[in-house]
Amino acid sequence: MRTLFIGCVLTVGVTVVALAGCGGSGKPSAAELQTQRQATLYQIEQIEKTFHEAATTHNVNMMMTLFAPGAVFNLGTETYTGLAQIRKFFATKNKAFFPQNHWVADTPSFRIKTTINGDKGTLYFECDFIDTKTNRLMAAIGVDHQVQKIDGKWLIVDSSAAPTSLTVKA
Repeated sequence: MRTLFIGCVLTVGVTVVALAGCGGSGKPSAAELQTQRQATLYQIEQIEKTFHEAATTHNVNMMMTLFAPGAVFNLGTETYTGLAQIRKFFATKNKAFFPQNHWVADTPSFRIKTTINGDKGTLYFECDFIDTKTNRLMAAIGVDHQVQKIDGKWLIVDSSAAPTSLTVKA
């Protein structure tokens, strides 16, 4: 019985030492850092998905969940500052949100670019708005966002958009 007890104590001791060695340095491994980076990039890229879902469904409230309270949105020579002005733009001026327009908003995945630096980053994508009745391209807009993690959520803090041209290769 004594041998069994000593064997159990030794097993527990070896397990504790082994587990202490697993996380004792406090520094994440290269694999852990890469996983964290990929998770952060994924979170930022969800902004693009929500942006296009909001535009496609004419959901201004959903669109507004993407912007920080003091966000700035530039479109050409127009600047909208703060949530109230940005909301008014989407609700009254952005044709994708007009109820008579039945457009699908999408981005080819190869036109999405994301960077991160701590709790700040960038997100670029192009919005292609296609009329569901005619299958015509109604607009193509390039949008460059500065994003920041605020209270645990990635939000747009500064955004610039401008028409872009699509190039078709024969």
